[in-house]
Amino acid sequence: MITFDDFKKIEITAGRIVSAEKVPDADKLLKLMVDFKEESPRQIISGIAMYFPDIQTLVGKTCMFVTNLEPRTIRGEVSNGMLFALSTDDGAFSLLEPNDTIPPGTKAK
Repeated sequence: MITFDDFKKIEITAGRIVSAEKVPDADKLLKLMVDFKEESPRQIISGIAMYFPDIQTLVGKTCMFVTNLEPRTIRGEVSNGMLFALSTDDGAFSLLEPNDTIPPGTKAK
């Protein structure tokens, strides 16, 4: 359990995926470039490759991300955030996508 004050520290932001590519020598990892309406897109590494046989279907999607995590190096690639997604033990999977009226850069309140 975390306190409400701890939860308030988490920055949740809508971001539009502008490109996606596989991380070399990593079956599960994708390198996403995400537009948060900042100076330039952020690189986010996510372990979702197995759910997207055609990773280009991710391009253009607006999803929810944690955007105030410390950068983390994963397989030599720096990740500057974390994608929100859900999966079940039986293999169901879903990205957390806001409706079409929410623009990139919108923060959860």
